Amino acid sequence: MTQNLISINFTDSALAEIDTALSVLENHFSGFLSLSPDERRNLAKMGDKTEAFCRQTLIVSSQNRQALPPSLDMGEAVADLTALDQLRPRLHRLRELMTRGDDTDMALGSDIYSFCLDAYASLKIAGKGAALETLREAMSVRFNRGAKAKAAS
Repeated sequence: MTQNLISINFTDSALAEIDTALSVLENHFSGFLSLSPDERRNLAKMGDKTEAFCRQTLIVSSQNRQALPPSLDMGEAVADLTALDQLRPRLHRLRELMTRGDDTDMALGSDIYSFCLDAYASLKIAGKGAALETLREAMSVRFNRGAKAKAAS
């Protein structure tokens, strides 16, 4: 029996709503950065331990503003931390949705591939008619590795 991990159908209305929601997200994300691999590699990164250090430093700095040089923009640092705290739970939700989307994509592909393997095996055994022979030959290119190896030598 062919595997069937998922059966899902999208109505035109549901797809339109998803597209609208994605457009809204794209609009709100338009101001977000898109870093190059080199930029990512060269940035100072804030991990868990560094974040604790930064949060504590901001607290102490806000209590001792007179000790900071005027070139340090305390307001911008606090605004960045606030934005980070606001953004993270939303990114977490997006990552969960993306994971579910990726898993659904994988399951759908696996269901299709599983069916096609079973259908190919059946056609290989029973497919001697002219129309099926053409399909079987086209499919055999995908699986007939011995012929590829012989042709390459």
